[in-house]
Amino acid sequence: MKKYQISAVVAVRKGSQRVKNKNLKKFYRKNLLIYKIEVLKKIGRIDNIIINTDSQEAVEIAKKYNVDFYIRDPYYASSECRNSDFWKHIAQNTNSKYILFTHCTNPLVSLKTYNNFIKIFLKNKYKYDSFNSITNVKEFLYFKKKPINFNPKKSPNSQDLPDVVKLNFAINILKTKDMIENKSLVGKKPFFYRLNEIEGFDINTPLEFQFAEKLFINL
Repeated sequence: MKKYQISAVVAVRKGSQRVKNKNLKKFYRKNLLIYKIEVLKKIGRIDNIIINTDSQEAVEIAKKYNVDFYIRDPYYASSECRNSDFWKHIAQNTNSKYILFTHCTNPLVSLKTYNNFIKIFLKNKYKYDSFNSITNVKEFLYFKKKPINFNPKKSPNSQDLPDVVKLNFAINILKTKDMIENKSLVGKKPFFYRLNEIEGFDINTPLEFQFAEKLFINL
C-alpha cells in the first residue's frame, strides 16, 4: 500500500448531537462536507483526502468526489469515546507520514489560509512538532466561581486581558506517529497559527449553523 506524505483527514460523525447531522444537512446550496472537499482538492501540497466516517451518506459523497474514505468503527463515533482515543484511532488508520486534520465545521477557512498554513509547516516542520490553528479569547473567565485570567479588584479593559488562546481545530498538521504516541493533535513543541474570528468560527449549535451560513453566503 502506498504511503503518502501529507494526507488531509476530515472526520464526519453521523450522530452529531447539538446540531443533528450538521456535516451533511443543507448548508447554502450544498453541505459542509462537500464544501470542505472542494476547498481541500484545490490545495496542491496534499497527496490525498480521507473522509473518516460512520455515515454511509458521507461515504457516497466521498465516492462521488473521488476522494478516499475510511469507515469508522461505531465505538469511535460514539459519545463514549474520548477525543484522545479517537485521535489515536484516526492516526492508526491513516497511511501517511503527516496528517492534516481539519473539520467541516469551520467552513469559513479560505483556500489562501490553508495554503499559507501549509507553507509555514513545510518551512518549519523540523523546528516544531505540531502546527495548530488557534483563536484569541478576550473574555473574563471564571472556573468554579473563581476568576482565572484577571484580578476582579484590578479588572482591566477586555483588550488588555492576558493572551489566552483556544484551539479551534480548523487546521492541524503533525506526524502520524506523534498523533498515535501522544493521542493528541498538539505536540510538545507546537506552532500556533492565529485565525481571525471569521475563519476560526466553529459550528456547535443551531444558531451558529445559521450564522455561519449567512457569513458564508456573504463572503
